[in-house]
Amino acid sequence: MSKKLIIVESPTKVRTIKKYMGDRFNVAATVGHIKDLPPKELGVDTKNDFKPVYTTIKGKDKVIRNLKKAAESVDTVYLAPDPDREGEAIAWHAAEVLKKKGRTFHRVLFHELTERAIKAAMSSPEPLNLQRFESQQARRILDRLVGYQISPVLWRKIRRGLSAGRVQSVAVRIICERERKIEQFVAEEYWSIVAELEGESPPSFLARLTKIDDKKVITPSDRKDGEKITIPDEKTATAITNGLKGVDFVVSSVVKKTRKRHPYPPFTTSKLQQDAINKLRFSAKKTMVLAQQLYEGIELGPGEPVGLITYMRTDSTRVAAEAVEEARELIKKDYGAEYLPKKPLFYKNRKKVQDAHEAIRPTSVSNTPKSVASFLSADQLALYELIWQRFTACQMNPALIDQTTIIIAAGSSEFAVTGSVIAFDGFMALYPVAAEKNKKNGETKLPQLQEGMPLNCLEIIPKQHFTQPPPRFSEASLVKELEENGIGRPSTYASILSTIQKAYVDIEKRYLKPTELGFIVTDFLVANFPDIVNVAFTAHMEENLDEIVEGKKGWVATLAEFYGPFEKVLKQVDTDITKNKNKGVATEISCPECKSPLGIKVGKNGPFLACSAYPECKFTSNFIRSEKGEIRMVERPKDEPTDKTCEKCGKPMVRKQGRFGPFLACSGYPECKNTLSLQGEKDDNPQTTGVKCPEEGCDGELLMRRSRRGKVFYGCSRYPKCKFALWNKPVSESCPECGAAILVEKTTKKKGTFLACSNKECKYEKELVGE
Repeated sequence: MSKKLIIVESPTKVRTIKKYMGDRFNVAATVGHIKDLPPKELGVDTKNDFKPVYTTIKGKDKVIRNLKKAAESVDTVYLAPDPDREGEAIAWHAAEVLKKKGRTFHRVLFHELTERAIKAAMSSPEPLNLQRFESQQARRILDRLVGYQISPVLWRKIRRGLSAGRVQSVAVRIICERERKIEQFVAEEYWSIVAELEGESPPSFLARLTKIDDKKVITPSDRKDGEKITIPDEKTATAITNGLKGVDFVVSSVVKKTRKRHPYPPFTTSKLQQDAINKLRFSAKKTMVLAQQLYEGIELGPGEPVGLITYMRTDSTRVAAEAVEEARELIKKDYGAEYLPKKPLFYKNRKKVQDAHEAIRPTSVSNTPKSVASFLSADQLALYELIWQRFTACQMNPALIDQTTIIIAAGSSEFAVTGSVIAFDGFMALYPVAAEKNKKNGETKLPQLQEGMPLNCLEIIPKQHFTQPPPRFSEASLVKELEENGIGRPSTYASILSTIQKAYVDIEKRYLKPTELGFIVTDFLVANFPDIVNVAFTAHMEENLDEIVEGKKGWVATLAEFYGPFEKVLKQVDTDITKNKNKGVATEISCPECKSPLGIKVGKNGPFLACSAYPECKFTSNFIRSEKGEIRMVERPKDEPTDKTCEKCGKPMVRKQGRFGPFLACSGYPECKNTLSLQGEKDDNPQTTGVKCPEEGCDGELLMRRSRRGKVFYGCSRYPKCKFALWNKPVSESCPECGAAILVEKTTKKKGTFLACSNKECKYEKELVGE
């Protein structure tokens, strides 16, 4: 009897599955996708129902040969790539290359890599899911149509090698719009007034002024109607403070109540990323890499790989009943009956949730963080503990918080103070909530007060404040924003964040700030492709892709609905660019030499202003953006006279500042164009790249510098101790083929801009077109 073949996506799953399925099965891996659209052409026949042209991915010929060899004497193949749309596409392509008369294919979905789950999936295989595959195919084609057809437009208008993407460009727009709100924000002054009061017994406490003559005192951001007032300045605050001197302070009401703080649902992908970013300082990408490792299997002993968590790409909070029961047993045993609800807790999903997988949870709560700690890296353990605690806590009783609100009358004014203390920590015994962490110790406890009790006013304290602009997005808050607006899906958030940070967004103190290039590209896309960077339009496209899975829409009709209007806009933009060639992205600034509009162009050294009348007018200038986002020309440094004379015409030489630093030029220009390099006086103005030096044992960082001849290169900040240097821009991403610590950006006429391995002996390349 011949063996049967199981095909998985990742090589790390092979040992885990072999352990549980025994010698009757061979297990082979596709190592991700084996087929895709071609890297150097559109690969979609837009005139023939968007028929895709799939080619074998570079480097996957050997993988396919190994799959065919493993299937040589096999009649039954179980296709078990990841249980999502991408996994479905891998399964279909694997079936295509292994297709043979008499051979049958089954789809199995491993939602967790445990013995019970693997055997259960194998005992109830499914047919390949055509609708799920067509949804993935439609998404891939959509991304290709946008990325491969808008990106060349950006190359012609702004700079070669730039990328646009159906989802990434919307994310960049969201970040740019937030930055512009910050730039346009005008701070508003306001004041608050608090009174330090004392009852019959200590401690004293602070109460805030909340009403004046029955009108609520609010901050400017809360202003809604005429029944509320703000304290706008020091003069008003002083007048109010003086009016309160000598006034009797009396307790007018004491309201005590107990509120419940309910546990959170178990993690979805986006919530896991948000918590890992905020609590562990992990990036979204790092979080998903670690989660994948925990899902695929960790050796808890020699030859004992165990998947520690369920599948990590999900938007559902659904949990299997047996997992809930196991958690309840642990809670009762380790925490006591008072922490255990009478009935299991289940959480409702939001609308439009796919619910294809459970929430992210431990495959078994008996694998406590403490019991597996010695088998995990520090980062793996931190993430596993977060997942384990969140899931276990979701089955615990609510925390009970005693809250006391005291209202104090002071003449025609009113003060208020609220104090609270945790009476029962409930689920927070396992999963603390930041806002409640300190309350258990009684820091906000108030003295015993009763209605009608007079209070002694020790001091009245006015304090100045200013309204604050909206905050920049962090990775966590951007993921939340994308999720709430229906942009992208759980599997895409990490790649979106990673892609936009390559050129369009910088991270400053953990917050996302658009680069100049981010603004330029976003403004161009908003002006020319408004639907592509429209949040509602992009969310609608995501809904269409979901409806393909549900069988409510056809994939060809969905693409046609999008491509008809898109193609018309594309042709119009292409015509406009041809007419306005070399004019750059328009600004409202006039050329100081010919009064034509200036446009923004992007060169090798970054963005600059250039006259739209080029080549008749060759004026260029650097520019900066003010704090309010206004573009301002940078004045050119004046030519400095020198005591040197031109060796060609005898006129005085002047010192100029050029793109590559200072140099000498003949004052007889343009009749005499003689120049002299000032290599010895080359300005060394290195710029950080954020990429660590790859040399072993070096803790330096690669900086962008210029050679004496003005050529850009990248060298270690610890020079001359470390002499590592590159001509190509480094990227903080390791090579998947040879393991080199960094990749580099390269640009050729034929390929445009792409990523390549920094190891010259390795031929790994990766396209840089965002999709």
